[in-house]
Amino acid sequence: MRVVIQRVNQASVTIDEQLFSSIGKGLMILAGIEDADRNEDAEWLCSKICNLRIFPDENGVMNKNIKDAKGTVLLVSQFTLHASTKKGNRPSYIKAARPEKAIPLFQYLITLLEKELGNKIATGQFGADMKVALINDGPVTIVMDSRNRE
Repeated sequence: MRVVIQRVNQASVTIDEQLFSSIGKGLMILAGIEDADRNEDAEWLCSKICNLRIFPDENGVMNKNIKDAKGTVLLVSQFTLHASTKKGNRPSYIKAARPEKAIPLFQYLITLLEKELGNKIATGQFGADMKVALINDGPVTIVMDSRNRE
């Protein structure tokens, strides 16, 4: 499972020209699920995301995690994070999980994050044509892949 985590001042998802979800200060997370991913990948990423100290403390030092900063989360599925560009100019998505595998794992990640954070998180809509807007804070952008955890 691969995620792109962005510290934001605000972020939103619009579908069919209607606001679907939005957050204020917090984390905008794009999540790509590949065929080899399992529940353990979601569990590891949840722990890393919730404990990642990328919010400033009173001295402006990145010392606080999302819980300490009282931030919110917007999680959006994005299969294109597993694009292979090795051959030609058209990306291949052969590693990306099919919906029948990806949807339950994405839902599991949502459940884990909500349990760990103690509140609901905002999401996109799996498979929809989404317009994502955000104001990146910092900017702070971090890429994590559960394949690289060891």
